[in-house]
Amino acid sequence: MKNSIRVFISACVTTGLILLITSSFSIAIAFGALVAGAVFVTLKNKSAHSESHLIAAWPEVIDHLMSGIQSGLSLSESLVGLATRGPEILRPAFAEFRDSLFRHADLELALQELKSLFHHHGSDQIFEALLISKALGGSELMSILRTLGDFLRQDLALRREIEVKHGWIKNSAHISAIAPWILLLMLSTQPSTALAFSTPTGGMILVAGLVMTAIAYLWMNRLGRLPQTPRVFTHHATLRNSISQRVIR
Repeated sequence: MKNSIRVFISACVTTGLILLITSSFSIAIAFGALVAGAVFVTLKNKSAHSESHLIAAWPEVIDHLMSGIQSGLSLSESLVGLATRGPEILRPAFAEFRDSLFRHADLELALQELKSLFHHHGSDQIFEALLISKALGGSELMSILRTLGDFLRQDLALRREIEVKHGWIKNSAHISAIAPWILLLMLSTQPSTALAFSTPTGGMILVAGLVMTAIAYLWMNRLGRLPQTPRVFTHHATLRNSISQRVIR
């Protein structure tokens, strides 16, 4: 809701400013729509940026768990400690885990509730490793966590390297998309240009320009989007029981 209000206010302010500069309703509305789209994308990118911070915190979670277990704490105590000593972005979720554990006294149930808060393969792997370790005994838990932490760090490093290489390509595409509109804004300060775009034909050209800009932007983002690693522990109970039975045999 707040994002929608921000988009609406940005569009209204931009439309008013461009109308004062050009005295053309069609150009003002076109720029208002363009800015509304840009603000929406910016807010969406902020959300994605927050998600990337969340994903990057999982190796630190593993470090905290390993440190707690090595110092003599139980698995439950190490997990509860993340509510105060873990990564700041994850503390609210682990505070809910702590409350659930104290309320039900069931580690598996609390971990399942915690897992339901996240939708990422890294968190799935951590929680399933803990649940399998609880079911089979924790003799190999440290080596599992160490291996999993190394794997997640390598995955994050590779993704960041690819994102950096894609970043300058995306920035170039953004500049290419906005350049014609900057030129239009400069030309529209002349009455003849504003008058030309105030005609039905000029309005159709503006609409076509907006549509082509949107298509080019969406296409560019689709090509530059990194595929997400699929989640393999969505059917956690069946898979974990199968693994447990195989190990026991």
